[in-house]
Amino acid sequence: MKYHTLIRQALIIDGSNTPGYVADVAVHEGRIEKIGDLSRDSAEHEIDATGRVLAPGFIDVHTHDDTVVIRHPQMLPKLSQGVTTVIVGNCGISASPVSLRADPPDPMNLLGKREAFAYPRFADYRAAVESAHPAVNVAALIGHTALRSNHMDDLHRTATPGEIAAMRVQLQESLAHGALGLSTGLAYASAFNAETDEVLQLSEELTAYGAVYTTHLRSEFEPVLEAMDEAFMIGRHAKAPVIISHLKCAGAGNWGRSPQLLASLEHAAKTHPVGCDCYPYAASSSTLDLKQVTDAFRITITWSTPHPEMGGRDLQDIAAEWAVPLMDAARRLQPAGAVYYGMDETDVQRILAHPLSMIGSDGLPEDPFPHPRLWGAFPRVLGHFSRDLGLFPLHTAVHKMTGLSAARFGLAERGEIREGHWADLVLFDPLRVRDVADFKAPQRAAEGIDGVWVNGVLSYSDGQANGQRSGRFLARSGDLRKGFAAV
Repeated sequence: MKYHTLIRQALIIDGSNTPGYVADVAVHEGRIEKIGDLSRDSAEHEIDATGRVLAPGFIDVHTHDDTVVIRHPQMLPKLSQGVTTVIVGNCGISASPVSLRADPPDPMNLLGKREAFAYPRFADYRAAVESAHPAVNVAALIGHTALRSNHMDDLHRTATPGEIAAMRVQLQESLAHGALGLSTGLAYASAFNAETDEVLQLSEELTAYGAVYTTHLRSEFEPVLEAMDEAFMIGRHAKAPVIISHLKCAGAGNWGRSPQLLASLEHAAKTHPVGCDCYPYAASSSTLDLKQVTDAFRITITWSTPHPEMGGRDLQDIAAEWAVPLMDAARRLQPAGAVYYGMDETDVQRILAHPLSMIGSDGLPEDPFPHPRLWGAFPRVLGHFSRDLGLFPLHTAVHKMTGLSAARFGLAERGEIREGHWADLVLFDPLRVRDVADFKAPQRAAEGIDGVWVNGVLSYSDGQANGQRSGRFLARSGDLRKGFAAV
C-alpha cells in the first residue's frame, strides 16, 4: 500500500510508559495506519528516522493560550518544542464564556486586553478556534474567575445564591458544548474571597458530565496542605477528578515540604481520582502580586503598564534606583508581571518525578519578556531532567507529557502511538534535544526537534514552522473519571 507518510526505523516511545522499540510508522488520512516492518511499502513522504525517537505529540496540560490560538494561530512557541495539543482555561481564567464590562480584572489580563475577550458563550469560543485553524489542537476548561466576572459587581466577596445560579447555567452550557471541566484560581484576589461553598455548588455541574476540576490552590505557601484538602473535598463532593495545577512549595519558608505535599496527594488518590501538573523550573511567573513581594528571593519584572522600560529588570534594582522600599516600587509598577525565584530545586525534582505528576508549561504568551517555560518546558524535561540528570527514563518523561495527559483529560485516540490513533507525532534526537530559552533570552526555540506532525500533517521541520495549520478543537470525550482509572 502507498501511504501519505512513512517514518522509517525510529525508536518508538509510544506514550504508555514502556521502553521503546524500533519500527516503521505509516500515516494516512491523518491517522496512524500501521506500525511494524513496512520495508515493502512506500509513501508520498518518507523519512529515515534512524537514531531518532518518535513520540506522541506533547500535550501541554497547563496553558494560558486561550486567545493567542485565535490571534496568532501559528503557535510557534509550542509547535517548536513538539507540543501538538494545548489545554486552555487554567487557573480560573478563560476566554469564554466572558462578557466584560470593563478591562479584564487581574489575572484575566494575562490572556490579553479587553478586545481579546469576544466570546460570551463557550460555543462562540469553540467556533472561533475552529475558524482560526491553529497549528495545534485546543481543548478548554471553564474559568471560575471568568464566570464571576460575568455576574458579580465586586470580585472581592463571595457570590450570592442568585449569582451562583447564573454561573451554574453558563458552566452547564459550556460542558454541554465540550468543555473539559471547571478551573479555579483561588489564590488570586479576584477569587480568594469566594467561600468554599461557592465552588462546591458550581462543581455540582461537573458530576453529570464526568468532567474534571482543576485548581490553582488557595495557597501554595504555608497553608498549602489545607488548600489541598479543600481541593480534594470539592472533588469528592462533585464526584469529579481533581488536578492540582503547578504543584509546588512556594516561598522560602516552604522549601523542603514536597514529601508532605506528595504524601497528601497519594493519600487522596487511594479513594478518589487525583493528580497534578508541574513545570520543570524553580521559578514561577504571573502578575505582580503584592502578597508575594519579598526580599527572601529574587523577583524579576516581566512587564509593567506604567513603566514598560522596567521589563526584564529585578525588582530590587528598580527599588534601589527609585530609592524606595521594595513594596513601594511594586505598587508603582502595577499592573505588572513578574518571575519569582521562589522554589527549591530539590522540591521541583521530587514533584516532577512523582508518578501522579504530568507536565504543563504554564507559559504566558502575552508576556513581552516571558518565563522561558513558554518555549522550553518539554525539551527541558527530555534533555536536562531525563537525559542529563537521569531523574527518570526517557519513556517515563514521554508518558508524563503524552499518554498520562490524554487519559486524564479524556483526549480520545491521542497521547499514544497506536494504530488508528490520530497522528500527533514528534520526532527528536535524544542526544541533542534541549531547551535553549533561558531567563536572559527566553524566546528561543529548542534544539533537537526534527519534525512535528499534527493530525498527520507535517507542521514543523528543520527548525521552522512550514505554515501548515491542521489543529482542531478537541471536545471532552466521555467520562474523565475512567481516564484516571486507566493509568
